[in-house]
Amino acid sequence: MQELRHKHTLNTLLDIAKLPRSVFYYHLNKAKEPDKDLDLKEQIKHIYHTHKGRYGYRRICAELNQTLAGQGIVINHKRVQRLMKEMGLKAKIRAQRYKAYSSYQGEHQDKIKDNVLQRDFQATRPNQKWATDITEFKVTVKQGSNKHHNDNKAIEQKLYLSPIIDLFNGEIVSYAIKERPDYGLVKEMLGDALNKLSQANKDDKPIIHSDRGWHYQMFDYQQSLQKQNITQSMSRKGNCLDNAVIERLEGTLKEEIFYEQTKFASLDELKQTIDEYIHYYNYDRIKTKLKGLSPVKFKEQYRNLVLSQTT
Repeated sequence: MQELRHKHTLNTLLDIAKLPRSVFYYHLNKAKEPDKDLDLKEQIKHIYHTHKGRYGYRRICAELNQTLAGQGIVINHKRVQRLMKEMGLKAKIRAQRYKAYSSYQGEHQDKIKDNVLQRDFQATRPNQKWATDITEFKVTVKQGSNKHHNDNKAIEQKLYLSPIIDLFNGEIVSYAIKERPDYGLVKEMLGDALNKLSQANKDDKPIIHSDRGWHYQMFDYQQSLQKQNITQSMSRKGNCLDNAVIERLEGTLKEEIFYEQTKFASLDELKQTIDEYIHYYNYDRIKTKLKGLSPVKFKEQYRNLVLSQTT
């Protein structure tokens, strides 16, 4: 209304808008007041852009309260929600359905293991329960960037990711990435995980759960677990809910990687993007169910607590 006052009288504008004079002056004076939420808005924007728009108001609120804890300040999530709405900020992630990769190629009954986990995805300490799977990344890659091609056509290519997650905190303990879903993919992942386990605590003997894919029926895979006295668990045939916890992770990973970038210059660029995201996921991306901490920080907090109770 202010921008029209040089053309029309205030009385005319108020009559057209059917707005009481007192209400007009209230909002006019309100607009002149300094924004008491200015600093908070800047912090919200900083967190939002640091996490590339992946955070909604609840996780932004959780991170804010961690930052401000030393000052004795607690921010309500409804306030953060209101300010984000005022600034036009909202989480960019939208749930999408991705076709799951299946490595199932039949069964050898002597290689099939019982479903020891029984969908009990809760763990009370690190390295108590692990879950693993293979997921497929199907992406568009510019051919001109490939040394075997000289044109600029885009072609569809694939990468395969094999992670192990710790059900205690959702941390990706180990992973391998390859262009083919051969046994070497799983062997590399498992070898790395077992090395880390021996360095962390040789007494830890986790249950490791998977589907009935052929990789997990391999003699080498099962022997590697037996040597470490690690219990192998398998989902029931055709029952994806038995391994739902890691399939949710894979869905989150794809949503948060692909929401802003679906084309890559090369498979190497995609691999680097996945590497960077997994580091971000473990060390920086907070979870509300982990009391607003990242998986690694939650584990560190647990270990510090255990240490303090034993000294």
